[in-house]
Amino acid sequence: MLRIILNIIWLVFGGLWLALLYVLAGIICFVLIITIPFGIASFRIALYALWPFGSTTVDRPTSGSFTLIGNVIWLLVAGIWIAFGHIVTAFAQALTIIGIPLAIANLKMIPISLMPLGKRIVPVDQASDYRYGYGPGPDPYQGAQRYPR
Repeated sequence: MLRIILNIIWLVFGGLWLALLYVLAGIICFVLIITIPFGIASFRIALYALWPFGSTTVDRPTSGSFTLIGNVIWLLVAGIWIAFGHIVTAFAQALTIIGIPLAIANLKMIPISLMPLGKRIVPVDQASDYRYGYGPGPDPYQGAQRYPR
């Protein structure tokens, strides 16, 4: 229930504005064929920016060197500007007592705005499964230690 209340407050006091920034960046990325993966990542993050409480980000274990190259390009083209939007919004939210948790959540979104490729947005209760590479569903090792082999 608390997540729903926080998400509604977030949506009204900054989430919609940030999601529109991500959608704009995604539309711009769809202009060129080579930047379409950036557009897809931007649309995923736009959904996360609309309703962030109850979700988290985890690294994709299969990310490679092309992900690093793509993240550097994203950082230079759009990441810095979107991170600046997060900082401005967090500052405005932190001016009120109710907005302080929203500002903290906003600042936690800066790493994914700077380096979005190679990340996955998952529900909080499934994050540990994704961190160990199992994904959703039952543990394939059933009782074994939950470390990747």
